[in-house]
Amino acid sequence: MTRRGLTFLFAVAAGAAVANLYWAQPLLDLVAADLDVTTATAGLLVTATQIGYAVGILFLVPLGDILDRRRLVPVLMLCAAGALVACALAPSFGVLLVAITVLGVATVSGQLLTPLASDLADDSRRGSAVGTVVAGILTGILASRTISGLVAGVAGWRAIFLLAAVAAVGFAMVMYRAIPSLAPKTRLPYPALIASVAAVVARERSVRWTLVLSATGFAAFTMFWTALTFLLSGPPFDYPVSVIGLFGLAGLAGAVAVQRSGRLHDLGWSLPATGAAWVVVLASFVTAIFAGRSVLLVIVVVVALDAALQAAGILNQLRVMAVSPEARSRLNTAYVTANFLGGAAGSAAAATLWSAGGWTAVSLAGVALSCFALTLWVVGRRHALVPVDRLAR
Repeated sequence: MTRRGLTFLFAVAAGAAVANLYWAQPLLDLVAADLDVTTATAGLLVTATQIGYAVGILFLVPLGDILDRRRLVPVLMLCAAGALVACALAPSFGVLLVAITVLGVATVSGQLLTPLASDLADDSRRGSAVGTVVAGILTGILASRTISGLVAGVAGWRAIFLLAAVAAVGFAMVMYRAIPSLAPKTRLPYPALIASVAAVVARERSVRWTLVLSATGFAAFTMFWTALTFLLSGPPFDYPVSVIGLFGLAGLAGAVAVQRSGRLHDLGWSLPATGAAWVVVLASFVTAIFAGRSVLLVIVVVVALDAALQAAGILNQLRVMAVSPEARSRLNTAYVTANFLGGAAGSAAAATLWSAGGWTAVSLAGVALSCFALTLWVVGRRHALVPVDRLAR
């Protein structure tokens, strides 16, 4: 298989893997009715999946630097398949909650394929390869909710988990055949491996700068999308959930932007493009201030903001992983963890800001975050590409 073909395969497999995090989101009412719990209680499934995913990111993704990923990735996919079957057959809500937490832990194979694509790519195509895999992940997130709802409407909520389990087994077999056997990039005891994630963040200024910039972007992203649901579900729009979900199609713009921005990284334009993306983010939030009663302006803001933040995100990810070729999995762990924390803060801020001042307050907060990020970019970009020492082997 050609390297381009392998990259595309990684993108599809990573998208299918990350989709496991989102199957349950449109099904909460169906699950609640079937297992005799309230919809609020069923909502714990989403939280449990995300907690499991965070645990997997922190404690499993770093293994990509010390284990052969030809074996590690398929094993995780088979574990995810087992958890998916357990979800489909769960006789009670408690069993389903445990199974879906395990599913979140095992779903991190997509985050192992991203640095693997970087390792296998030529220097001239590294950004493009990683951008393609991340675009696959975004597409998987976007498509998962729609597919889940359609399958549940035809065959019930359990069917999507069974179908996903079959797909996971299939991808595990394909990955085992397709991934080349690579020697471990470093040899460290597991405790030292996990500790080294924090060590490189503490030691390297360029990594800290990029992680703060990336976490700010993800905070702005989740704050906006959380508040957008509040805006569209109330006056003057009063859209039903089915219509609000269609606004998620803007994620396609983000997927395209990610792939294109990976090429910009290959051309050496990563830092200027990051600054330009934040200018677009700032302009989008300024426009959002006036979009509270115009669906056309809302759509413009959604598309522009999603594309700019996703582009900035992949450029940040590529720069972080470039710090040390021997530690790309651990550096990717730091990147995803920073985004997870930023996203959690953004979601929490959205609810508070909405209560305090509605859509205007959220938009002004977005302007403030954009100005902070641009200031950070101006101050720190001189140090962003300074050569750094590699992690200890």
